[in-house]
Amino acid sequence: MKIQIDHNSSTPLHIQAEMLLRELIKKKEYQEGKLLPNEVELSAQLRISRNTLRHAIAKLVNEGILSRKKGFGTTVSTKGVFGRAKNWLSFSQEMKALGISVHNFELHLSWVVPEKAVLSFFDLKPESRVLCLERLRGKENFPFVYFISYFNPSIGMSGNEDFSKPLYEILDEKYSVKASLSYEELTAIKAPSHICKKLNIASDDPVLFRKRLVYDENKHPIEFNYGYYRGDSFVYTVESERKST
Repeated sequence: MKIQIDHNSSTPLHIQAEMLLRELIKKKEYQEGKLLPNEVELSAQLRISRNTLRHAIAKLVNEGILSRKKGFGTTVSTKGVFGRAKNWLSFSQEMKALGISVHNFELHLSWVVPEKAVLSFFDLKPESRVLCLERLRGKENFPFVYFISYFNPSIGMSGNEDFSKPLYEILDEKYSVKASLSYEELTAIKAPSHICKKLNIASDDPVLFRKRLVYDENKHPIEFNYGYYRGDSFVYTVESERKST
């Protein structure tokens, strides 16, 4: 598979490299564990610097799509669940479809300097501040999920938005940003003590932890989200369609 960068394009080189990598790793041999070409070979083929290539690879590593091991190489990660949503719904809309009225038990807004993974996802400089939204949500008298969301500063959110509305409805109607693609990683964990208190569970109770990375229609990153779900109150289903060849 011949891949190349358009050096005359206005799209940054590292974003072009990232998009090419996403296409490359769809090939069967990479899905089955074949090592990606080494950085020297790939950067030479694309005529970009190794630092630019590493930036693109690091983005996919942070998403859990690629796994990089020192002295071994880079492969497609087998951990996690990744998918494209056919009908994008916010949590509020998902619950409405189930006939459940959503309640916000806590809502906290702050401007923070997030962890490196968030900064890398949004391609921000160290010490950049982003809007962070934390919400304890659930049905009447029963909170069962705690969300922590970070938003790309390029959207222009102020923190004064009406978060009683569905999040992606706000982004669409107020900022003309349409959430259209997500990459997700699901794991079962023991939640931090402060999360256990919010969800009213014991420290050894199971929690479904979901990391969701959200993009707009042009594959620009818009939201980095963590969700902690009570294991006894939430089932996460994935619908897949097998197409004939």
